[in-house]
Amino acid sequence: MSNQALARKWRPRQFADVVGQEHILKALVHALDQNRLHHAYLFTGTRGVGKTTIARIFAKALNCEQGVSAEPCGKCSACLSVDEGRFVDLLEVDAASRTKVDDTRELLDNVQYAPASGRYKIYLIDEVHMLSGHSFNALLKTLEEPPAHVVFLFATTDPKKLPVTVLSRCLQFNLRALGEAEIAGQLGKVLDAESMEHDQRALALIADSARGSMRDALSLLDQALAYGSGRVVEDDVRQMLGMVDDAYIQHVLDALAASDSAALMDAVAKMAEMSVDFEAALDDLIFLLYQLAMVQELGRYPVESRFDRDWVAGVAEKISPEDVQLYYQIAINGKKDLPYSPYLRTGFEMIVLRMLVFRPAPAGESPEPTPPAHGSHGKQKQRPPAAGEQASGAESGAASARRPQAEAPRTGASTGESWHDVVTKLPLNGLLREIALNAVLQHHQAGEISLLVEPVHERVLNAERKASLQQALAAYYGEAIKLTVDFGAPEQETPRARSDRIESEQRQQLVDEVHANPVVKDLQQRFGAQLDDSLIQGKKQ
Repeated sequence: MSNQALARKWRPRQFADVVGQEHILKALVHALDQNRLHHAYLFTGTRGVGKTTIARIFAKALNCEQGVSAEPCGKCSACLSVDEGRFVDLLEVDAASRTKVDDTRELLDNVQYAPASGRYKIYLIDEVHMLSGHSFNALLKTLEEPPAHVVFLFATTDPKKLPVTVLSRCLQFNLRALGEAEIAGQLGKVLDAESMEHDQRALALIADSARGSMRDALSLLDQALAYGSGRVVEDDVRQMLGMVDDAYIQHVLDALAASDSAALMDAVAKMAEMSVDFEAALDDLIFLLYQLAMVQELGRYPVESRFDRDWVAGVAEKISPEDVQLYYQIAINGKKDLPYSPYLRTGFEMIVLRMLVFRPAPAGESPEPTPPAHGSHGKQKQRPPAAGEQASGAESGAASARRPQAEAPRTGASTGESWHDVVTKLPLNGLLREIALNAVLQHHQAGEISLLVEPVHERVLNAERKASLQQALAAYYGEAIKLTVDFGAPEQETPRARSDRIESEQRQQLVDEVHANPVVKDLQQRFGAQLDDSLIQGKKQ
């Protein structure tokens, strides 16, 4: 095949060519230069970040005919053989296709023999976590006491699946996902070397889609070159990746900033006309809101942004930080619900309409009904009554139901206060909660509370627990509380007795329903079956 994929053609041949893994390379270079070598190395990380590439360069450095060095010559027969994948003493194994213990034993049969041509015999096992438990056991003995001429290089995307006995015998190096700027910079170097026309916006889109994987980025670059007939430009890359034009998302956010529902629906309609992927559009909106929050709080862009910075800065001044956080939360939750919508457009419209309708209340104030958005359609909302006017009881009650009121001060038992409701809201646990559940409220007036507690709890309600209960009541009522406790048999129903009664009634109701079930009656009549009421259980709430 005359043409070679860019991911293979531009695979690094030296440590200096590897992009973005300086923390790994520093340790390996020092180990090679100082001849402080280990017998087993584990390289972990997501796909396409350079695990097997670094392992091959390391194998080349160990077997270079010029000597062990962090800079193999790349010209000797050993280096060329490793690059071409035909070095006899480098045994590369894909563990995903050789998971059986017999495969591992066959692989290790010749481990005791000296290398055929190199300095070290190297076992490079990719996706090592795919080996079976028996295979790991077969490998473990050799890993514990390897011959001096053997080096194991393991690569995996899921190190958590490796037994700790294997992990403890390896030097572990975790390769990080690459940043978008690093990927875009490397793609630019590749295209410059290949003398291909390109623009930076297109490379930024490819880097964003690669999600930290250089190999994925190079594969997408190959696809973009084919799509654009040797040119990599923004419009072609957008069409190839099915990405949403930034202008659409900007129009959506502009409409939200202006509280203009008509402009918002118009922006969504234009997106539908262009057959935009609304799922991808929601992802872009979430990312843009994230950038807005960072600009508002930190005054800087956290990552390389494809959105116009001047426009982002302008919108950041129009939308409050509270609204941005609310929009982000609505979008994240909407992303979970989007697959359940009958149409993706419908789901997207409902998400952005929620952003328009829901607004956080100013600190210390009750939220007022949102005035109709500019250009919005439909019935006008009624204005609040002016000074001197009296709202009707129905309107007042509806408004009260629509917006949360400031919590009124809690008063005593004279207002019909339920001790059961109070206990469920107090931050009590353990023995103190049991004491409160087995008490009744005798009196609550003017900061004084009197409880009657069942005598069985008298010896466990010490001064410390009484003080804790008094403190919890003071925090609940928002005032200083003087607590007195008497002991005796309560005439009223305690919260514990109430809960037990309700549970018993619910269980009896369930038993009655089962006995009345026609299917159960039929079984009893036909087969003389008997019900064991103790085994009847309801669904837990």
